[in-house]
Amino acid sequence: MPELPEVEVVRAGLAPAVTGARISAVDVLDERSLKRHDAAAGAFESLVTGARIEAAVRRGKFLWLPIEADAAPGPRAIVGHLGMSGQLLLRTPDHPGDDRHARIRLHVEHPLHGELRIDFVDQRIFGSMAVDPMVPTADGAIAGFSGDVTGAWATTIPSQVAHIARDPLDPAFDDGAFLAALGRRASGVKRALLDQGLVSGIGNIYADEALWAAKLHPEQPGATIARRRAAELLAAVRAVLHRALAEGGTSFDAQYVNVNGASGYFAHSLSAYGRTGRPCPRCGTPIVREPFMNRSSHRCPRCQRLRMPRPAA
Repeated sequence: MPELPEVEVVRAGLAPAVTGARISAVDVLDERSLKRHDAAAGAFESLVTGARIEAAVRRGKFLWLPIEADAAPGPRAIVGHLGMSGQLLLRTPDHPGDDRHARIRLHVEHPLHGELRIDFVDQRIFGSMAVDPMVPTADGAIAGFSGDVTGAWATTIPSQVAHIARDPLDPAFDDGAFLAALGRRASGVKRALLDQGLVSGIGNIYADEALWAAKLHPEQPGATIARRRAAELLAAVRAVLHRALAEGGTSFDAQYVNVNGASGYFAHSLSAYGRTGRPCPRCGTPIVREPFMNRSSHRCPRCQRLRMPRPAA
């Protein structure tokens, strides 16, 4: 599943091509990709045709395009979630339209770049697009990362995304609140990292990588981690996410690509995830793979030991 770095790579690729563009036409090729769209508010096509896209914004794994449209009264956004296999691909208007996994096409006209096409391609149909009303952010701060904070949309967020916590790369992320909440958790630290009500965008790959870097066992209860160690973990999360961004995200197969169809290269830099049986880059002990919440955790059994506090005498 695409995680924060992969979605940010897509957002950054879309932003210059769509900001200020007008949607001239829409092709809905598969209604299943509109499963999160509220049809009672109006048909997806009629709400977005003619709309002007104001930005490309991301929080965690969610991506949205604030729009200005007569057909959609009040602040609205096109919300995209890539699910397990979703892709947003920039195309020229004459690009062949025979991709059998294409679900939705947005035809846009940009004042500088001319005519373009955005194809939402989703092999497994777990992703979606929807038009959603925007609501004010709870803290009044900028809703997500866009590279531009000048629009009136900046402190509003789609209602479908409002429950998602900020991600660690968000300038408004509250380190103190995160560390305090983690310190109250009786559950394992990896569960906390994957809880989007606490922190968003990390996902299984980057949780494993950050826990390896911080030398923490995935099942180490949050309440048993000293605040200093928890702060080191948060720093490790940020470092891993930044490195993944620099390498274009992680691609294990053709289901994650950027807007131009290119794969990311961070898979070559992984220290724990997907390295079962290979030596730990730090100590040489073979990495193990263990069941975790219907997926897997990867860790070094020597560097990442489960350490429980000693009972009081």
